[in-house]
Amino acid sequence: MDLLRNPVRPYAWGSRTAISELLGRPIPAPHPEAELWLGAHPSDSSVLVRPDGTEAALTELLHADPIGQLGSKCADRWGPRLPFLMKVLAAEEPLSLQAHPSSEQAEEGFEREEAAGVPLLAPTRNYRDSSHKPELICALTEFHALAGFRDAQVTLRFLDALDVPTLRPYTGLLAAEPGPGGLRALFTTLITLPQRALDVLLPPVLEGCVRHLRERGAFGQECRTVLELGEAYPGDAGVLAALLLNRVVLQPGEAIYLPAGNLHSYLLGTGVEIMANSDNVLRGGLTPKHVDVPELMRVLDFAHGPMPVLTGDQEGQHLTVYRTPAEEFQLSRIDWDADEVAPVALTGATPQLLLCTDGQVTLTSPEHGELEVCRGQSVWLPAEDPPVRVRPATGARTQLFHATAPLG
Repeated sequence: MDLLRNPVRPYAWGSRTAISELLGRPIPAPHPEAELWLGAHPSDSSVLVRPDGTEAALTELLHADPIGQLGSKCADRWGPRLPFLMKVLAAEEPLSLQAHPSSEQAEEGFEREEAAGVPLLAPTRNYRDSSHKPELICALTEFHALAGFRDAQVTLRFLDALDVPTLRPYTGLLAAEPGPGGLRALFTTLITLPQRALDVLLPPVLEGCVRHLRERGAFGQECRTVLELGEAYPGDAGVLAALLLNRVVLQPGEAIYLPAGNLHSYLLGTGVEIMANSDNVLRGGLTPKHVDVPELMRVLDFAHGPMPVLTGDQEGQHLTVYRTPAEEFQLSRIDWDADEVAPVALTGATPQLLLCTDGQVTLTSPEHGELEVCRGQSVWLPAEDPPVRVRPATGARTQLFHATAPLG
């Protein structure tokens, strides 16, 4: 078991306080800090920091000893690579409107772009690997997102409540077929509008949102989001697409799972995210980055309804497990109140990452002794290590996030 030094990604939408505060660095940071990466991503790997001061990139260790680090089942399934990537995501501004492909779509898209000779790092590249990218995010603070298509009937009520005459011909596409087919027709029409048509349609839609807020209508939160996006991304078709999506607010400890084809955008807040170790993102707007609407349409799932919010399954007094269909990862949360000191055992035979988000813990291993871990610190537990016991320091609330590959 070894402490990790993890890279921070400085994207423009990030926070200048959240990640720095977690890591105990000066606040505010000199530039936005969007994501803290924990894992073995090829472009930015975590580094193990040994007690003797030596360091080693996790990617190099996995290639040198895949069985010892990952376990035989995990290495047989995914080779010498960690199948998941864990992040702390801190959004101060909205992320791009995006979706991720299925395994089959990713394999086909990657092969197609390889055959076409598109450079792997080209800004127009959609598929940088052949993997799907299911993901789960668990809120550390109140977390706001757009995720999945809202129930079609509710969306019709929302669009009617805006009372925008120039929007009605588009609304009619959904009214004629209030289901996946109608949502596909409406979304496709809105996201592909010529800029001249967008410039005509967007102002009255924004005015309708302002009017709805003044009248204290039932869709106030949705209207505020559309107005905020309209200000941040003037003339962007993604603003209209936001009219069709669920507006989700997560409280700390709540999570959402985003399978292939789920259209989403994270808006504001800090959370622990875990995903398959992939770079495949299809964007549809709200970004200066490459947008490929035809390719996005190939992967989108137009199923509609409320976005399920996960609270996790309680296993014992301290452990909460967020179960998903993803075979690459499982995220758990371990909590102790200030007066609790009972240890929790973590079994071996699978690669494990630990991140302390509150308090302080001591890890005890029959082979490696003890390791103190404070808030903001993280630990790598290779598959070959024996089971580890984790106990909190007394007198403070303590929280850990635990990421594993379920195959073992």
